[in-house]
Amino acid sequence: MSEVDEYLRFFPYDEPYDNQGEAMDRIHTSLERGQDVLFEGACGTGKTLSALVPALEYARDAGKAVVITTDVHQQMRQFVQEARAITRQEPIRSVVFKGKASMCHIDVGYEECQVLRDNTRELVDARQEEAQLRERERQLLSDAQDGEERAVEARDAVVDELENVAERVQSISSEKNVCEYYKNNLTGNVDEFYEWLFDDVRTPDDVYDFAEARTMCGYELLKEGMEGVDLVVANYHHLLDPMIREQFFRWLGRDPDDVITVFDEAHNVEAAARDHATRTLTEQTLNQALDELEETDDPRTKRAANVLRPYRDALVEVYEDSFGFGERERVGDNWEDVAVANESGRDDLTIEFLQRYEGPGYKSDLEAAVMLGKDLDDQYEEAYKNGETTTRKDCQTLQSAAFVGAWMREGTDEGLHPVVSVRRDQGTDEVYGRAELYTCIPQEVTRELFEEVHATVLMSATLRPFDVTEDVLGLTNPVTMAYGLQFPPENRRTYAVSTPALFSSARDDPQVQEEVGTALHDAVRFTPGNTLVFTPNYAEAERYAQRLRQQGDATVYLDEAGVDANDLRERFTNDDDGVLLTSLWGTLAEGVSFDGDDATTVVVIGVPYPHLDDRAEAVQQAYGKAFDRPGKSDPGWTYAVEIPTVRKTRQALGRVIRSPEDIGVRVLLDERYTQQSRSDMGKYSVRGTFPPEERDEMIDLAPEKLKFAMMNFYQDNGRYDGPPPAP
Repeated sequence: MSEVDEYLRFFPYDEPYDNQGEAMDRIHTSLERGQDVLFEGACGTGKTLSALVPALEYARDAGKAVVITTDVHQQMRQFVQEARAITRQEPIRSVVFKGKASMCHIDVGYEECQVLRDNTRELVDARQEEAQLRERERQLLSDAQDGEERAVEARDAVVDELENVAERVQSISSEKNVCEYYKNNLTGNVDEFYEWLFDDVRTPDDVYDFAEARTMCGYELLKEGMEGVDLVVANYHHLLDPMIREQFFRWLGRDPDDVITVFDEAHNVEAAARDHATRTLTEQTLNQALDELEETDDPRTKRAANVLRPYRDALVEVYEDSFGFGERERVGDNWEDVAVANESGRDDLTIEFLQRYEGPGYKSDLEAAVMLGKDLDDQYEEAYKNGETTTRKDCQTLQSAAFVGAWMREGTDEGLHPVVSVRRDQGTDEVYGRAELYTCIPQEVTRELFEEVHATVLMSATLRPFDVTEDVLGLTNPVTMAYGLQFPPENRRTYAVSTPALFSSARDDPQVQEEVGTALHDAVRFTPGNTLVFTPNYAEAERYAQRLRQQGDATVYLDEAGVDANDLRERFTNDDDGVLLTSLWGTLAEGVSFDGDDATTVVVIGVPYPHLDDRAEAVQQAYGKAFDRPGKSDPGWTYAVEIPTVRKTRQALGRVIRSPEDIGVRVLLDERYTQQSRSDMGKYSVRGTFPPEERDEMIDLAPEKLKFAMMNFYQDNGRYDGPPPAP
């Protein structure tokens, strides 16, 4: 039996596509060699099975486990479907894992849960010991009654011990907090649960409902049942957070080298890793820490307050000084950044803090604050464990002092960017601030993961250029493979339309709006079905939605604040002559399918660069320094702005043409997408950033020619019911 034939025991369908067979073979070989894989595959490539099938085959032979992960809910559901199909072909033991917060039956935090588990286990162990002693006492009593003299003395000792244990059971029961759900895990028959769990692939909701009906903790049952499984489906944070990852592998009962990780939608790993590495401290936490210190009778409180109060006051001073006339009143409930970093030297918050600090040395005061915080945290845990409090209190002094220490030590480190943000509290209507150490280079999180596991497969429809992905995530010599659309090319057209470049400075130009709006109107009018439109931001989506409403050729759906995106999508897809406008950086640009007749044409207006704020500038600078080498032209701009934008654009274009039967048009409205722009617009042309086979499909059009091209394409494919619109 060949290696590919061996894979087929895990392949749940008749036979793989040609590219699937090739991809499986290359991935299996890479796993045998312990090599990482970058795998780009367009819609229809069958990426999930291409990665899972060889990974499961290799893992079973090598005694390893496979963890497949995504940050997109729809993909999580897809993984469950594929795993169910696989297990009907070749039985595998699978667990679908979510965070504790979404599965807790009594809604407590992590630290409270940890204390409850400890108390509950202590109570159960004590009751088991009590039961064993009672049985021993009864046996010794029987022996004594039969005349065994030594049994009398032994029974007296057991009775004394039994009294002590019974008192301990009573003390725990009456004084300490326990979890009834977890207690039933420890004392009940869990065989029924595991028989049910591994009879199929169960979702976290399935597990929650099954456990709730039996007053058991489904989350803890999953943890206990993970050891020895073949496949785990999980969220990004189980792998990208170092502390969670260490626990996660322990639950698996595997060393990291015995784990194969698969990341889907891997173009999102960069941002997710950056978020996991970033640390924050709010003004509210600092205030709570200062209140905590006032209530604490310890000589170290003065030193702790001596360092935390000036940091809090400096934070307030920095963001208050940033407000211009009327700006404070306009602060909303989303975080808004205040730039504090300086090109040379320390940031504004640090400078303000050092000016306000008075004492023998902030470092020694911080050390005292951290030690006091650790002691207080231990006291809070003991109090909750002993039932003196009904909730497990968090130590705000420890959190605050640890963050301030990191800020002062690491604030000038390469790749870290200090930021201050403000928002309005919806409850109190008060404005408050936050300090943040923003991580610019995500490989500080991802490199360690890739080095410690056996191998990783990163897959997405938009991973190229591979060398950029390697640099940003810290991969070393991965195997790379890319497969384009497998669907009939005659079923689709991609038009690059030479409307004026929609630079931010040109968006308010009436002539530019007229030319872009006319081309968009033509695209909508000549689409036999629904049109999906992506714009640089929500303001532009609203602008062109208003124009389309005035023209009245289609029902206009606008993605905007206060509108549920899922409800909006459903209303749009139920239509047959609608146009949906949204931001390219919104929730509908990726991870959401518009299958079949849901959307026939997709239009991207402009080159939707992200908002170039202080953070984006910091990432550009960090990338520019980290990846500046011969042959790399402006890596800061290329890595941080241009390539992420083109990836998002490619994701948006992929919302249509989802099957071999789909027929549709993709329209890029901006001259920067055209071939001519490569010579006319220099670095602002993005045509060359697309993969070669996608560039080859792009047909350059003058704006006035778009309607004729679309009419001819859809008419040739018999898509109009009756005559087409008049040009």
